Amino acid sequence: MSDLLKTPLNEWHRAHGAKMGPFAGWDMPIQYEGILAEHAHTRTAASIFDICHMGEFRIRGAGAAAALAAAVSHNLDTLKPGRCRYGFLLNARGGVLDDLIVYRMAEDEFMLVVNGACAASDFAALRERLPEAVSMEDISGQTAKIDLQGPQSVDVLEALLGASFRDLGYFSFRETSFRGQPLLVSRTGYTGELGYELYLPWDAAEALWEALLADARVKPAGLGARDTLRLEAGLPLYGHDLDTEHTPAEAGMGKMLTSTADYVGKDHARTIRRVLVPLTIEGRRSARHGDALALPGGGPVVGRITSGSFAPTLGYAIAFAWVDAPHADNAHFAVRTARAELPAVRATLPFYTQGTARIALS
Repeated sequence: MSDLLKTPLNEWHRAHGAKMGPFAGWDMPIQYEGILAEHAHTRTAASIFDICHMGEFRIRGAGAAAALAAAVSHNLDTLKPGRCRYGFLLNARGGVLDDLIVYRMAEDEFMLVVNGACAASDFAALRERLPEAVSMEDISGQTAKIDLQGPQSVDVLEALLGASFRDLGYFSFRETSFRGQPLLVSRTGYTGELGYELYLPWDAAEALWEALLADARVKPAGLGARDTLRLEAGLPLYGHDLDTEHTPAEAGMGKMLTSTADYVGKDHARTIRRVLVPLTIEGRRSARHGDALALPGGGPVVGRITSGSFAPTLGYAIAFAWVDAPHADNAHFAVRTARAELPAVRATLPFYTQGTARIALS
């Protein structure tokens, strides 16, 4: 455990009884009062999550937009300053090296937010793809990230900062300040609910964290609830539902591939050999990553579970699975767990349809 990286909130988590565990090489809070309680509070009020393990890169300089457009799948032609966009860093075969968000700070200035476990390899891949004239800086070690999520999050944010954020649209961001420190407020998140991702200097994280918790509507939540929330919202997790062996089109995200740039992996990004299929499973017993997915009645194995959990808001289990393309439209499957065979039914996304993430506020 001693070699795990620590966020600036690590001591706070331990002092307040968080159950800690390793995640992406970091010592992270898994839960505080319990996953079910934290999940429910996020769906009904507002929770904060320590996401300081994520990586952030700053890319800028003359020609940065064109160079970045050739390195990632994002359509930068239609991305305006003050807006951000989800997309992919692909390998030459169209497989996903990482999923990431690109923030356009100015015409030729960007911030990229990547998964913590992929930060080093992402930086190396991007640096190799970008010309030397384009500046690239890893700002992860100086950038903290706190996610404020839940239907009451806008009220909490406005009370704290003394300004209105109701005009800030989905996947838009604004630069402001908190107690004299720069603060980037992004209307994005990973829960399916209205929320904001807050970026600020590393050494200012605890002050913001405690200021948010001073609001009675806010509670801390760990990575356990973050995982059940994102799965209910139908959002993939890199390393489980996305990986280097599968393309964005196979993950059901082919419609996002609108860039006209000749980016790495573009020729194969729409290849479909397997399909990421959403499943529902009656009852509380859930499928686990790696479980075999077969055709019912003792049929052949046609896929593997990538993510699975009991869905607290829905009252039954849900899952993602990679399924061989010829069987991807089947309605019924069987999950072969270590103890039993669980009937599974193909679903549509999102699993949870009452999320507030895209709600209009102004």
